[in-house]
Amino acid sequence: MIKKLSLCALSVIAALPMGMSAYAADGDMQLQQVLMLSRHNLRAPLANNGSVLEQSTKKSWPQWDVAGGELTTKGGVLEVYMGNYTRQWLAQQGLVQNGTCPDSSNIFVYANSLQRTVATAQYFITGAFPGCDIAVTHQDAMGTMDPIFNPVVTDGSDEFNKKALAAMTAANEKLALKPAFQHLEKIVDYKSAPACNGKKQCDLSSGDNTFSADNGKEPNVSGPLKIGNSLVDAFTLQYYEGFPADQVAWGQIKTPEQWKELASIKNGYQDALFASPEVAREVAAPLVDYIRSQLVDQDKANAPKVTLMVGHDSNIASLLSALQVKPYELPGNDEKTPIGGQVVFERWHDVKNNKDLLKIEYVYQTADQLRDADVLSLKNPPKRVTLQLAGCETDANGYCSWDQFIGALNGALQGTPLQPAAAEQPAPAAAAPAADDAKQKADQTAADKAAADKAAADKAAAQKAADAKAAEEKVKADKAAAQKAADDKAKAEKATAQKAADDKAKADAAAAQKAQADATPAKSEEPAKAATSN
Repeated sequence: MIKKLSLCALSVIAALPMGMSAYAADGDMQLQQVLMLSRHNLRAPLANNGSVLEQSTKKSWPQWDVAGGELTTKGGVLEVYMGNYTRQWLAQQGLVQNGTCPDSSNIFVYANSLQRTVATAQYFITGAFPGCDIAVTHQDAMGTMDPIFNPVVTDGSDEFNKKALAAMTAANEKLALKPAFQHLEKIVDYKSAPACNGKKQCDLSSGDNTFSADNGKEPNVSGPLKIGNSLVDAFTLQYYEGFPADQVAWGQIKTPEQWKELASIKNGYQDALFASPEVAREVAAPLVDYIRSQLVDQDKANAPKVTLMVGHDSNIASLLSALQVKPYELPGNDEKTPIGGQVVFERWHDVKNNKDLLKIEYVYQTADQLRDADVLSLKNPPKRVTLQLAGCETDANGYCSWDQFIGALNGALQGTPLQPAAAEQPAPAAAAPAADDAKQKADQTAADKAAADKAAADKAAAQKAADAKAAEEKVKADKAAAQKAADDKAKAEKATAQKAADDKAKADAAAAQKAQADATPAKSEEPAKAATSN
């Protein structure tokens, strides 16, 4: 079911520039299709009683104007600005026109079904296409994760679990976060925190992390890495929201170098949980498959020209790892997946050589742009950083072969439930006769366990594929329903307008006839009276 969410008019929107007149891209390159995967915009941290934040310090946390985890008012304004800039950029490339609403079949907006993601999509539309009837597609049950955006493990086999835990542990060991944790301990006075009550030794810099990759759940960790991520996330959100400097981390983060050091904890948390190849390919498979369906499976002549998907930092982190995006930096922002940032997949056509090319850019606002709520435009744009795929070599302008991009998508799905391995593995050779009964029993036990693990993995794979397929079919059905509703509405409005015009014409004609009838007797009465008096 399509949810169409209305917004109260924002006074700020009227003041936003609508951008320059549309014109085609320079040279022989033409932008034909764009898919933007966006992280939701600014939200409140989770600082409720009993939460990680409350247990990590005795200090009082600043109050927010929305519930924990929800998009803030400022987050909505920031997304309006991003939407308005995006509209200007799309018009500059000739993909949309300024001053008119785009055809509903050319714009598709799809969000995870949480308040902060749906609201972000809603505000983006308000900034990009104000007054236009563009629906936000999401599943009916708000507050629950859409399978496409849900980065959960579905391989319940012991083999995968061991690989995932080993990968996450190895990633954690490379982080070297001790100085950052020591700084964080001082900021929150961790030794005096409720979490340390009754403990002789209690610190973040030497504590152990315990990872998990349980079937049906997101990859997770308990220990300093999780606590540190929650704390740094809260400080970062305070800064973006515009809290006074003495309220941001109680005034104890004073330099860009200190911010960068603390951000390494948050980035490290993300890398350890979602960026290892083993985990990323598993949890990002539904998202990769959906992006492939939008950009590859659909005929580009009939596919939406502009698609916006709104999800989470875990979606972006796992997707970029699954696609083997090379290491990147985002100048002006210490986060690897900033609030409101977009990974933009651009399909360009090289007219001269008659071939399609790919360009991937990370479009994001700097930390200061977010804090200062800068109005974005072509003259004051967000940052754009070109990303590179390991299997899709780029030229000097950041373009790579579209066919190689398809290969990267297929490669990210290879061996996952959504695309089985290309070739079946040969059956193992017959075992030599057992030396004794004990060995036979051991071999049989191992074989039974392997069969059970495979059956469990196959079942999980089938379920994951079914869930992803169902979600994809639902999105298609919702999109078709939205198009039909828009067509029906247009027909109804046209019929209403025509009827109003016909009724007005009839009323005008009747009024004219009545006026003429009233005037005619008045002119003939006097001659009649004269004749009578004679």
